[in-house]
Amino acid sequence: MPYLKLRDGAELFYKDWGHPEGQVVTFSHGWPLSSDSWENQMMFLADHGYRVIAHDRRGHGRSTQTWDGNNMDTFVDDLKELFEHLNITNAMMVGHSHGGGEVTRFLSKHGTGRVKKAVLVGAVPPLMVKTAANAEGTDKSIFDSFRQAMLKDRAQFFLDVPSGPFFGFNRPAAQKSEGQIRSWWRQGMNSSFKTTYDCIKDFSETDFTDDLKEINIPVLVLHGDDDQVVPIQASGLKSAKLLPRGQLKVYPGGSHAIHNINVEEVNKDLLGFLQS
Repeated sequence: MPYLKLRDGAELFYKDWGHPEGQVVTFSHGWPLSSDSWENQMMFLADHGYRVIAHDRRGHGRSTQTWDGNNMDTFVDDLKELFEHLNITNAMMVGHSHGGGEVTRFLSKHGTGRVKKAVLVGAVPPLMVKTAANAEGTDKSIFDSFRQAMLKDRAQFFLDVPSGPFFGFNRPAAQKSEGQIRSWWRQGMNSSFKTTYDCIKDFSETDFTDDLKEINIPVLVLHGDDDQVVPIQASGLKSAKLLPRGQLKVYPGGSHAIHNINVEEVNKDLLGFLQS
C-alpha cells in the first residue's frame, strides 16, 4: 500500500487507481472516515479512464495517528505534499463534508495552479456553527454534545450517527443498509480518538467564507435538502452564492451522504462535470 512520508515524519496513506495517464480526480473524505467512503465514485471514474486518487487524512484510516496538527491548515499542507509527490496537475478535486472544507481551504491557500475544477458534496463551508453573523448555523451546544458522547462511549456514538442522521436512516421511508452502518463504524473506529475528537471543532468552527470568495475555477456544489448533519441553508446554498463560479445542484430528499445513497446520480453528475 502506498504511503507518503510527510515533512514531520508522519505517513499519509493514499490510493492511486485507474488509468495512469488519465485526468486526475482527487477525493477528500468526511469526518471521521477514510478514503474508503469514496470507493463507488473511484471505481466508476477509474472504469471511465480517469486516474483517481484518495488519501486518508493524518489521524484517519491508515495514516499516522499524530497527536497534534488536527486542523485544516495542517491537513491542506499535507495534501499539497501529496500533489507535489505525485505531480498532480489539471485535476478535479472532490470533497465531502469535512473533506469539502479541505478542498476549499486547499484552493484558497495553495492556489488553483494544479486544479481545473472542484466539487463540494454535502460540504461544511462556509461555516457550520451558529454565530451572530451566521444565524442559520447549528448551535455550539450540539457539537459539545458530540464531544461528550465520544468521551462517554465513542464506539456507541459511532454506531448511532450512521444508524440515524448521517445516511438519513432515521427517516420513515428510508431503506436502511446494515452494511453502510458497519462500514462507517469501522472507518470511524480505525481513526484516532484524539484526531476525531479535535476535528469536531475543526469542521464546525472553521470559517471558509473568505476562502470560497477566492476560488476562481468552476465549482459544483451537490447537497441534499434533507441533510441533517450539514443543513443546506447554512452551507450549500450559501457556498454556491459565495463562489465566483459556483453551480448548485440540490438533491430532493437527499441525506448528508448522497454519494453513498444516491450513488448512480452522483457518479453521473461527477462525470458530466468532468466532461463539461
